[in-house]
Amino acid sequence: MSFVPAIPMGGYAGWAFLNRTVAVQKAAFERQPMVQRDEAYFRDNIGKISTADELVSDRRLLRVALGAFGLEGDLNSKFFIRKVLQDGTLSPDALAMKLSDKRYRDLSVAFGLDGLSSPNTKLSDFADRILGRWKEQQFEVAVGKVDDSLRLAMNARREISVLAGNTLSADAKWFTLMGQPPLRQVMETALGLPKSFGTLDIDTQKQVFEAKTKAAFGEGGLGQFADADRMDALLRRYLLRSQLANGGGGTSSAQAALTLLTHAASRRR
Repeated sequence: MSFVPAIPMGGYAGWAFLNRTVAVQKAAFERQPMVQRDEAYFRDNIGKISTADELVSDRRLLRVALGAFGLEGDLNSKFFIRKVLQDGTLSPDALAMKLSDKRYRDLSVAFGLDGLSSPNTKLSDFADRILGRWKEQQFEVAVGKVDDSLRLAMNARREISVLAGNTLSADAKWFTLMGQPPLRQVMETALGLPKSFGTLDIDTQKQVFEAKTKAAFGEGGLGQFADADRMDALLRRYLLRSQLANGGGGTSSAQAALTLLTHAASRRR
């Protein structure tokens, strides 16, 4: 039987429960025989990989590699992934550098299979680093099968925190977030933006994101979310708005709306 996370309620209450129990639940997830078999196979074989062709030809290794970056949906897109890996990221014409979703760039950088130097797969700590990401991502996938809003919240807490602390310019941070669909969805929902928002030109979208973020949190930049309290406030807004859009769950829509209004009023004071 596959692992099913214990999430007895949705919304922010479900988020609070998940955070209280996450260590125990992750440990149970990692004890699954399938997880342990895939981990052992990756450790035993990834050091033998020197080219993109070799990686995409081994479905078990590729599944872990893609899963570590939240790209498991591309498992059957071998030609595409081979191109992402072979091109690397040094040239602006490289495929990963042309894609708006920066997870492909991160994948290419992590594996270093562009043929220009020794691949990162040969490094002694490579398996540990990729497997750490993979187990974290796959636990989130399991959470998402019960409540996708909680999976998105977990991903956002990790990835936006990293982005917030990056040395990129304020504009570059926004454009990076806008290029990652899971993060974009969290931010759009938290800020109450309509589905049609994505049809605006990219610069206008950034300006709206900044203005809405400043109105909600006091600052317009993503750097503020390096602070744990600011991050919690962002995720609270996201989960409560998501709960309202889905008709409640765990607590009533009216309670979720009241929580949002109370939080907004406290910020104005």
